[in-house]
Amino acid sequence: MALYETLYGRKCRSLIHWDEIGDKRVLGPIAVPWIENAYGKMKMICQRLQPVQSRKKSYTDNRRKDLEFEVGDKVVLKVTPLQSFTVEKGKKLQPRYVGPFKILQRVGNVAYRLELPASLSRIHDIFHISMLKKYHPDSTHVLKPEEIDLDESLTYEERPVRILDQKVKELRTKRIPLIKILWRNHEVEEATWEVEEEIRAKYPELFSNRVRISRTKFF
Repeated sequence: MALYETLYGRKCRSLIHWDEIGDKRVLGPIAVPWIENAYGKMKMICQRLQPVQSRKKSYTDNRRKDLEFEVGDKVVLKVTPLQSFTVEKGKKLQPRYVGPFKILQRVGNVAYRLELPASLSRIHDIFHISMLKKYHPDSTHVLKPEEIDLDESLTYEERPVRILDQKVKELRTKRIPLIKILWRNHEVEEATWEVEEEIRAKYPELFSNRVRISRTKFF
């Protein structure tokens, strides 16, 4: 049953349902062939979409099956570093995982209850399967819970480690000094270019003992 029918107790007067609710006579006999033609096209479109919907459902079901875990398995939980500065389009710090945690219970078909440490007690212990990943002991991208200040939305503030490089972005009316930042818990390849003024305002300690880089790039 459609939402409109649930709210108003009758079907919406769309092209699909004119022939079902007896309103053809309102438009007159001239409009009847047009309505029937539109209804036929709509029915054909729905039939053609059915195989696509079936394939999508099959893919989703198979992926969900691959992600199933058992009680007692160890998993890691996906967390996202907050980043508000980066000036590089499309570049963000990659998600990290925290853990490992033991699965205590399966909740429904797509969620699990985890055994969380006391440091994460303010976070709800049931998570959707898409937030979980099987734990591998040699995973370098897995963080320990005590290493980050994780909030209820599973995000944490990333901290800069040091400045790797600098350059100046030339615009028509101004020049913007940029610095390349290495972030904690991330590799050098994930370093991002940031506006120096913004980083200096939020992390002044990063500049206290810094040796200036003599080679400044322009672009």
